[in-house]
Amino acid sequence: MTPESDPAPIEFGRFTLLPLRRQLLAQGQPIELGGRAFDVLMALIETTGNVLSKDDLMSRVWPGKIVEENSLEAQISLLRKALGADRELVRTIAGRGYQFTGPIGTGPIRTGPAVAATPAITTSPTNLSQSVSALFGRDVDLREIAELVTAHRLVTLVGPGGIGKTQLGLETARHLQPMFPDGVWVAELAPLADPELVPVCVAGAMGLSLPSNASSPQSIAMAVSRQRLLLVLDNCEHVIDAAARMADALLRASAGASVIATSREPLRVEGEYVYRVPALEVPAADVEHTQDLLRTGAVKLFIARAAAADPRFALDDRGAAMIGAICRRLDGIPLAIELAAARAGALGIEALAARLDDLFKLLTGGHRTALPRQQTLRATLDWSHGLLSDSERVALRRLAVFAGSFGLESASAVVADSELTSEDAADLLADLVAKSLVVADVHHATAQYRLLDTTRAYALEKLMQANEREQFTRRHAEHYRQLFERAAAESETQPTAQWLAAYRRHLDNLRAALDWAFSAAGDGEIGAALTIAAGPLWMRASLMDECRRRVEQALAAAGAGRDPRRDMELYAALAAALLYTKGPVLEIHSAWKRTLEIAERLNDGDYRVRALWGLWVDGLTSGDFRSSLDFAQQFSLHVQVEADRGVGDRMTAIALLYLGELSAARERIELMLSRYVAPVHSSHVIRFQFDQLVMARMTLAQILWLQGLPDQAMRAADINVEYAQSI
Repeated sequence: MTPESDPAPIEFGRFTLLPLRRQLLAQGQPIELGGRAFDVLMALIETTGNVLSKDDLMSRVWPGKIVEENSLEAQISLLRKALGADRELVRTIAGRGYQFTGPIGTGPIRTGPAVAATPAITTSPTNLSQSVSALFGRDVDLREIAELVTAHRLVTLVGPGGIGKTQLGLETARHLQPMFPDGVWVAELAPLADPELVPVCVAGAMGLSLPSNASSPQSIAMAVSRQRLLLVLDNCEHVIDAAARMADALLRASAGASVIATSREPLRVEGEYVYRVPALEVPAADVEHTQDLLRTGAVKLFIARAAAADPRFALDDRGAAMIGAICRRLDGIPLAIELAAARAGALGIEALAARLDDLFKLLTGGHRTALPRQQTLRATLDWSHGLLSDSERVALRRLAVFAGSFGLESASAVVADSELTSEDAADLLADLVAKSLVVADVHHATAQYRLLDTTRAYALEKLMQANEREQFTRRHAEHYRQLFERAAAESETQPTAQWLAAYRRHLDNLRAALDWAFSAAGDGEIGAALTIAAGPLWMRASLMDECRRRVEQALAAAGAGRDPRRDMELYAALAAALLYTKGPVLEIHSAWKRTLEIAERLNDGDYRVRALWGLWVDGLTSGDFRSSLDFAQQFSLHVQVEADRGVGDRMTAIALLYLGELSAARERIELMLSRYVAPVHSSHVIRFQFDQLVMARMTLAQILWLQGLPDQAMRAADINVEYAQSI
């Protein structure tokens, strides 16, 4: 950008606004104004005289984000505080929004009490190269990082390899160049093998003429102690201690210096602000419209790189959907997306998507001028892996057995052994998070962790090379068997919403454990036990198709007859799942009969009444109402819990209703309602599917209607709806 093309200073009253410097002057003196407050002021000035609604203002200041209205009010308050006696320049229009009321003019920058007719912006010295490619999907990140560098003197961009830290750091430096009259300097540390060379590299980047034997962090800092400059320390992770000493010395010696560092872990220097660089936005799995797919940064980057690699690249709706899926699989990592897009011309989108399981052979062929570790996905991960301690490498490869998110308890249970204690595992997990190899989500009461798909695929290779995959996939499956057995017990006492929030997040690991258990190298006994334990989750999450498939797998893998109790539990789960996935089929009756036979042989009262309930339902759905009545009466004879007695009364009443015996049916359902006892536990809902009070009142309303009492039936129905909504 040339000085002639820079936006002119904006004057109003005693103030001068410098748009490019993002600075507000009062009579030539800088005023402290945060980045968001500055954006509010710019938006209001651009619409001077007009009222800008709160929604419009928030969409300009926080583009693409959902924020509370009080966030805007806080920025307005900060802006008015900065304006001081002229706070009325920002006017609140009740019920409509905000208005800027000052007269606007343009002119030279005021450098003090006197006005000097100097150029609006002067070009500061730099060794920054010109940007050669556009950034996609990074507008918000650039703005946030620029604000942080304005407010904090040391900002470290942290993230895994290939996430785009360097590009973001350099682009931020280009944007902020006018703020640093004494220079913006980039020290590229990646080529260094010796940490002692960091000061020499920094001195060379700044153009300082210091003897090589006198290049120390302190000597460099003293040489620029009076300057207002920005230093970018790029790729610090392999010389992290030396980079930290350099940044610390510079910031202590020079009040006008700022530092942007890029690294896979923080520098851990006093005053450091860490910005964890996010992946590019990827489209959600349920996004179908091409225009919605094309709005995400990851898809934009893929298309741009694919078109650059092959000018004949063309996109249709199906191709856009597959590109969205590819970007999701690659976790929105820019390097991985660029490498994949480069292959699109040779393979085609469909073949590329089909071959993504072979990530490390596929994702090669980066720019020849890039660092070697940025030319293939494997090289990038090799670089990160090489910087780990032996213990960190052990922990990383063992964590690869987790699919999806996992908690600290699960990580410690699976990773720890005679080499690593549980405390060691927790510390190593924290270290891997710091080094950007494990992603942490701390927005919930219990922190959750996960490996990116690319990192997990790499770590699984290391696990196999260490001959540990069998041992730790088995340990993973056994851990989740124990976890879901505990969950099944808690399902009887915890509210459904609370229970689901705690256990639904384990679905990915449940599926991975079952996939292993039912594989040729797995253990069918563990798979069967885990399938039984997971029953409440599938039921409460309405995943009955999945439940049926897994139960059928378990029965086939474990072999019927070897463990009667396990068979009984599996047949009961199969019958319930079949009812909700295939409707009334002969297999349901057979499964419940097998359950009943085994329960009677084992004298298991719980599963006896479960089976009788199932056979009662089967009789109703198949039209055999007499047998249904018989099973209901048997159920009432065998109940062991008082709350279940009411279940038997309701079952009998419904069978009588279906047989047309309305008076007897009404008498039985009113008896049930008169002696209804709310269950202490919720297990009756798991066993008998529904809330019994709701079902009983519904049955009463049906009977009253059929008896020719519509007003009473409607009142009963209204009461039932109100109760059902309340629970």
